[in-house]
Parts: sequence; C-alpha cells; structure tokens
Amino acid sequence: MKRFIRITLIIVIFIIVFFGLERLVTPKYQTDLVEGHMIKEYYDEEKNHEVIFLGDCEVYANISPMVLYEEEGITAYVRGNSQQLIWQSYGLLKETLKYEIPKVVVFNVNSLRYSKPVSEAYNRLMLDNMKWSKEKYEIINDSMLDKESLITYIFPIFRYHSRITELTKEDFLYYFKDQNVTFNGFLINKNVKPYTSFPTKRKLATYEFSKENYHYLDLIRELCEENDIKLVLMKAPSIYPYWYDEYDQNVINYADKYNLDYYNFKNVVNEIGIDYATDTYDGGEHLNLAGATKLSKYFAPILKEKYNLTDYRNNDKIKEIYDEKLNEYKKECGK
Repeated sequence: MKRFIRITLIIVIFIIVFFGLERLVTPKYQTDLVEGHMIKEYYDEEKNHEVIFLGDCEVYANISPMVLYEEEGITAYVRGNSQQLIWQSYGLLKETLKYEIPKVVVFNVNSLRYSKPVSEAYNRLMLDNMKWSKEKYEIINDSMLDKESLITYIFPIFRYHSRITELTKEDFLYYFKDQNVTFNGFLINKNVKPYTSFPTKRKLATYEFSKENYHYLDLIRELCEENDIKLVLMKAPSIYPYWYDEYDQNVINYADKYNLDYYNFKNVVNEIGIDYATDTYDGGEHLNLAGATKLSKYFAPILKEKYNLTDYRNNDKIKEIYDEKLNEYKKECGK
C-alpha cells in the first residue's frame, strides 16, 4: 500500500511539474504576437451573438462588434486569426455551433485564394489556445506542415522547451491569469500608415480557386443551412494583397448559384468614407481603428435591417454587459 502511495505521489508530482513547465514556456501572447490570444477569448464570452464573423485578418482588423452594437444593438463576435485558412474557419464554425447558433455567419472570402498552409507560426497563433476538441484535432491534421508533428500540439512543451532560457517578464506576469487583447475579436490598431502606391497586378497562371477550397466553402454553406443560419460573404476593402476581378467574379458566381448575399466593400469605399491616407495602419492591407469604425458603421444597418437582427440595447441583461464593454472600448480608443 505504501509503495502504491509513493508511486501515485511521484506521478502526481511529475504531472504538476510537467504541466507547470509547459505553461511557463508556452508563449502568453499578451504583449507580443497578441493574435495568438484571440482564439482563447471566445470561450469566456456570454454566448449571445446573433452574428459570427469568420476569416483572416481582414475581419479581426476591419470589423468592430462594439460599433455594431453601439449603432444598431447587434451582438457579434469575430472568430478570425492571422492567415486563417478556409478549413480552419470551417472547423471554428463547427466548434462555435456547439456553444451557440447565430442568425448570421459572415465569411470573409480572402482566404479562398490560399490552398495550402503558409507557416507553422500562423498555425500556432490559431491553435495554441484553442480548446481541445474534435474540431481542433481536424484543423491540426489539415494544417500541419511536413516538419510539424501532432505531439507538439498535444503537449506544446515539446515545441517550446527551448524557451526556458529565453523567458521574459510576460511569461511570469501572465502565468496564472491573462487578459483580453480584443473586444469581441476585434483587435484595435490606432496607427496610421497611408498607402503610397497600388499593388502590382501580376498575371497569374489561373484565377480559379482550388477544388478543396470550394469543398470547404460548400461545407460552411451546408452547415449554415442545416442550422437555419444565413450565410453572408464579404470582402474587406483592403488594397493589399491584390484582389483580382476574376477572383471577385468567382465569388459572385458562387453567391448567385446558392442565393447568397455578397458584399465587396472595396466597391463602395467612397460611400463608406474610407480614406487610405488616414484609415489604414500598414499601407492599405488593413484598416486602422478609424477605418474599421467607418466600415462597421456602414455595415451595421445593412445587417440589422436585411437579416432582421434584434436590437439588444433594449435588453437589460445584454445592455449591462455591453455598456461595460463599451466603456472599456472607448477608453482603449482614447474617446
């Protein structure tokens, strides 16, 4: 009996030390590469969102759910990340539907141009803080590059063990408790860097999206249909990377075929009031806070009226939650 107790105690101590070290060496994504923290924040949210946005940086940098709420009382959340590929968005949608069923899912189509994983770094930003689930396992398998291994996602210490000699103040400060870096998935950036020239329009061998990407777009659409969710397609008004007319026509054709709404906001930048000299933080690839505010104000009444969304400013419980968020949001925005 004493031997059993000793062995049990040794195992317990090993587990505590193992996972304690793993937590220490795994990046905290609080002050550097904060995109790696965004996926985690959704799990602590009240699941009352009538609109879920899916996609890459063209949603988390360009759409502000706080503005959507302030303008029209819309409850929305952005489930997007850097270089988020379409099969990753599909996996996130499946996971989201375990928590809530929104009225509308807005998918940003920029990722249709990419048919292969780009880098381990982007995979890590999305997956390190995603809760374990069947969906996470599927995303890992579909996203890993040849040099990666599943075990490093199951136990990140095998990937990050070398950081033990590179720890920073952040690793200790946020060891036990971290803080949100977004507001409902929107990452604020107040910097200003105007565009200086239009992107080079290179001739491509093909302008067709891959069969695999159409397959995942079908899966997103079918999942929305099964759950009586309205799927909406959008393209953010980014100048970089170049969005070819042929790409746009592919999306238009798909939307027409399946009776989907598609909003290419690049076509209405004047109506939105976007000025690329002041409303972008990186020369036209992403909108800054000012630009995202304009786009969100433009989109809010369209969402509210066309998809019969609820004005939650008249709901005392939701209003209390969002009033607190809005106060913090305005402080962060410098208002």
